[in-house]
Amino acid sequence: MPLSPRVPELAALDVLVSVARLGSMGAAGREHGLSQQAVSARVRSAERQLGIRVFDRAPTGVTPTYEGGLVLEWASGTLAAAEELASGISALRDEREANLTVAASMTIAEYLVPGWTVTMRRKNPTVVTSVRLLNSTDVAARVLAGEADLGFVEGPEVPDGLHAREVARDELVVIVPPGHRWSSAGPIARAELARTPLIQREFGSGTRTTLEKAVPGCVDPLLELTSCTAVKAAVVAGNAPAVVSSLAVAADLTDGRLVSVEVEGLRLPRRLLAVWPVGRELRGAAREFLDIAVG
Repeated sequence: MPLSPRVPELAALDVLVSVARLGSMGAAGREHGLSQQAVSARVRSAERQLGIRVFDRAPTGVTPTYEGGLVLEWASGTLAAAEELASGISALRDEREANLTVAASMTIAEYLVPGWTVTMRRKNPTVVTSVRLLNSTDVAARVLAGEADLGFVEGPEVPDGLHAREVARDELVVIVPPGHRWSSAGPIARAELARTPLIQREFGSGTRTTLEKAVPGCVDPLLELTSCTAVKAAVVAGNAPAVVSSLAVAADLTDGRLVSVEVEGLRLPRRLLAVWPVGRELRGAAREFLDIAVG
């Protein structure tokens, strides 16, 4: 069955996802080596092809619409599959020795891995780095199964059977759109957070695991999504709260697109960890990539 003409090319999807992740056309242009005008034109062209408005524009930046958030989540999966295809093709061309497979949790993959891979490429242009975007539970499973050379996870505990090294720290924050009743109510009680249906990451994600350990007895989520970008779009569109990484919302909080909410007696700091199997020494490209991540 022919592919629908509504599906943009991979390059266009890549630009859409970058705009959403970085929050502006200009920042996405710098990442892709394009002018802001060129990025804006690509976004408009993709929106016409999709028949969907992906972003709301404002002087402070862009925010995904509700429908756009869903498109961006699907696009992220498509791009991950394309990267896996490219990695497989490289292996078939006898480039297996040069490949490095990294499995990373969604937050780390969206906000930290791109910079690490650029540095890796500059330092060692012969290495082809393939990145698998998964939740923390699945990252641990892939690394233990030998399907990834190195993994990056979020969460309060080191998975069994894995060595770990801290590469960064972040903190989970409660976010709401500016018009939400919590946005100007002052600190809320932990019990109120627990009884409020939240827009959440999927089960097995480091973000959700950290929250559930810190606040036992949370009610069922209002909605479950598999990327930070989709969660932020749903928060704005649904006027509902969520708990996300501070890495994911730094620009949104600064620009006023989202508001952080204090919870009485609750802090959610966490370590972001590189992981690899116990008993295996990291060598070659995997060791070099870890060194870059540690900084």
